[in-house]
Amino acid sequence: MPVYKTLHPNSQTTVKIWKITESYSELLKPLTLKPESESRVLGMKSELHQRGFLSVRHLLAEFGYTDADLFYDDNGKPHLKDGKHISITHSFTFSGVIISDAEVGIDIEKQRDKIAIIAKKFIEYEFEYLKVTDKQYINKLTVIWGIKESLYKLFATPGMLFKAHFLVIPFTIEEGKTVAWIDYKGLKKRYNTEFLEFEGFTCAYALG
Repeated sequence: MPVYKTLHPNSQTTVKIWKITESYSELLKPLTLKPESESRVLGMKSELHQRGFLSVRHLLAEFGYTDADLFYDDNGKPHLKDGKHISITHSFTFSGVIISDAEVGIDIEKQRDKIAIIAKKFIEYEFEYLKVTDKQYINKLTVIWGIKESLYKLFATPGMLFKAHFLVIPFTIEEGKTVAWIDYKGLKKRYNTEFLEFEGFTCAYALG
C-alpha cells in the first residue's frame, strides 16, 4: 500500500510509515538495488524481514531518494549521501523512516505482554512512576522501549545501555510526547521525543 502515515514533528523533520501489505515480489519489482543490498536481502532467512527491508526502500523513494543514496557506517548507523540525518525501523507489518536536518532516531514495536517480563532489563528510574496495575502498563513499557531504542540508534555508540544510560521522564499515552535524557560517561543530553499508537503497534522517535 502507499504511505500509511506522514508526520511533521517540526519544520526540519519528516516521518513516514509504511504498512507492509505487498508480497516480496511486488515490493522488489519497481526497485533498483545496489549489489550489496541485493546480497543482503537475499541472505535474509525470513520473508518478513525481506519485505521490511524492501518497504524501507519504497519509503526512501517517497522522500526522493534511492537505495544508492543510503549507506551505513562501521556501527551500522544509516546515513544519506546529501548529509541529511536518517533513522530506519521495521517491525512485522510496519516500517518507518525519519529524515531531518538534525540527528534523529526512530523505532516501531509491536505491543506485546511479554515486554513486562524483560522490563527489569531496560528500566530502572522509570519504575518510580510506572504502576503494574495501570491499564496502560504494557503500552507505556512499549513507549519507553521505543524511545530508548530511538536514542540508541541516534547515538550508535557501543557500550550504551538502555537501563543505565537512558532516562524517560513521566508521560501519559494521551500526551504523545515526553522528554528523555542520555547520561553516559559525563555526557548529559536532553531530547524531545514523540510517540503514537496504531493497530497494536507503537512508533517512537527522538529529535536532536
